[in-house]
Amino acid sequence: MRRIAAATAAAGSLVIATALFSASPAAAADTAEVFVVHGIPGLTVDVYVDGKRALDDFAPETTAGPLDLPAGSHAVAITAADAVDASNPVLAADADLAAGNSYSLVAHLSADGTPTLTPYSNDISAVGAGQARLVVRHDAAAPAVDVRAGGAVVLSNVTNPNQGSLTVPAGTVNADVVLAGTSTVAIGPANLDLAEGSATFVHAVGSAADGTLTLVSFVIPDLHSAPGGVPAGTGPVDDPALGVAIAALLVAGVVLFAVGSRRRVAHRSR
Repeated sequence: MRRIAAATAAAGSLVIATALFSASPAAAADTAEVFVVHGIPGLTVDVYVDGKRALDDFAPETTAGPLDLPAGSHAVAITAADAVDASNPVLAADADLAAGNSYSLVAHLSADGTPTLTPYSNDISAVGAGQARLVVRHDAAAPAVDVRAGGAVVLSNVTNPNQGSLTVPAGTVNADVVLAGTSTVAIGPANLDLAEGSATFVHAVGSAADGTLTLVSFVIPDLHSAPGGVPAGTGPVDDPALGVAIAALLVAGVVLFAVGSRRRVAHRSR
């Protein structure tokens, strides 16, 4: 099992509590790999790990990694880009990393527009021959949506900061997205090509009210299993129809403003 932190924001900082996730080993037995995703609009930052600058002038809507960190507990601080040290962070966290596992640390806006930091465990288990893994994460200040395949809702009320993960046949997938609880199409139909043996992690970030929604993603390749190892599926999350539908979320970040949220979101910029 994998240990990762679950985030809660308070008084301008964030403390990560322990949670359990299933995991597969990463390359090194005594380290963990970490991807950092910057989804807070208008804020270039530095990222410190244990008091040392790990990322300098880290721009919004970009990713960094994988960073190999020793297993154990680490203090993570995100500061303004001109900060001289980590003593006055925009966000701060204590993260527990288990050896051999893969994580994402996402700086983003909460549903109400508050800057926050959310950790995720990255599923790096083997992907069967002819298959691809797709993970979609809602990290935007935007309302909930339903995802449809063939006109039927297969994933409902997708909200920040939740994710959907599934395995689908490699190739092109197509679906549409509607406003939660309605038949009003907000997105789609949309197509996406998924490479065989890869895991694609997509984050919808930004603010619907401010028109800053966009997508930030990274791909972990070469997760192939042996040719005879195609999984048979274990339930709804492995349903190809659901895979088709969730793929549409990959384009959601650029058009979710269609939901008509009237919130104005305050965010920091430097």
